[in-house]
Amino acid sequence: MMRLSFRFVVFSLLVPGIAAAQSDRRPVNTYSIVARDAETGQLGVAVQSHWFSVGPLVPFAEAGVGAVATQSFIEVSYGPLGLELMAMGRTAPEALRALVSTDDDEAVRQVAMIDADGNVAAHTGANAIYAAGHRTGVGYSVQANLMENPTVWDAMAVAFENADGDLAERMLQALEAAEAEGGDIRGRQSAAMLIVRAESTGKPWEDRIFDLRVEDHPEPVGELRRLVQLQRAYLKLNEGDGWVVQGDIERAIEAYSMAMDFVPDEATNGEAPFWVGITLADAGRPNEAIPYLQRAFSQDSRWAELVGRLPASGLLSDDVELIDRLVSAMKESGR
Repeated sequence: MMRLSFRFVVFSLLVPGIAAAQSDRRPVNTYSIVARDAETGQLGVAVQSHWFSVGPLVPFAEAGVGAVATQSFIEVSYGPLGLELMAMGRTAPEALRALVSTDDDEAVRQVAMIDADGNVAAHTGANAIYAAGHRTGVGYSVQANLMENPTVWDAMAVAFENADGDLAERMLQALEAAEAEGGDIRGRQSAAMLIVRAESTGKPWEDRIFDLRVEDHPEPVGELRRLVQLQRAYLKLNEGDGWVVQGDIERAIEAYSMAMDFVPDEATNGEAPFWVGITLADAGRPNEAIPYLQRAFSQDSRWAELVGRLPASGLLSDDVELIDRLVSAMKESGR
């Protein structure tokens, strides 16, 4: 792996001939996409690999800066160094060209970058294992190596260009198109998706809208799709919590209800209906609350025990009669 400081990389741009250290020379990745959503400005990377836990190795993204996929005989440092160069004002093509030019092993690399303005760049080294290639388009780059067929990256591009929905959905369709074309000649094992906001909030943990990893699964792309949908639900649950804090119960209930529309109750183990019910009960609407609480109880009876613990944390009125009514109704539904 390269172990170069950023200052060394900057120096290497000024002094030709300084090259990167040797890589691990293992073909970690198979196919990926880097993309920018033209409407929201969100930046993302999605990847599938026949390699355990691809998420920490291939996808890199920073809000307001860009996104990077580094693969083939992987050089992980292309990710953070590429983002640093783009943060300094380099375009994606300039950043990629700078790093490739200092890498003695560029012939076995496959890397793609996109910056916050939507400029894209990709590199497939001459010695990347067949079938290998990439295709760039407006606001995206798709790339693949070790494919069963040399049609994979074109299929990914067509799928992404013609997909509807948000960035996560469009990138998922690109991954699914790769699988439909035969995918990796070795098979499949892990997948990941990273999507960040268009602009940084100064809080990286809030900038990551999707940060999902499938470490080891017989159908990693299908599992990634399931997790994306679950994340949509939890994003709405978080939004609902925010409205509760602001005292806007109607908007909180609307957000919670949307969360339940994304996934069935069992997907959250009753989390979504429980908090809808508690919010309604605390707003003085127990008749509306009870059906939701009963739905949570049907997933796990311990939700009833939790009801009585909430007043101490200020999450429910300290009303013994109300609490008894809610708990009794939940338990009654289970008989």
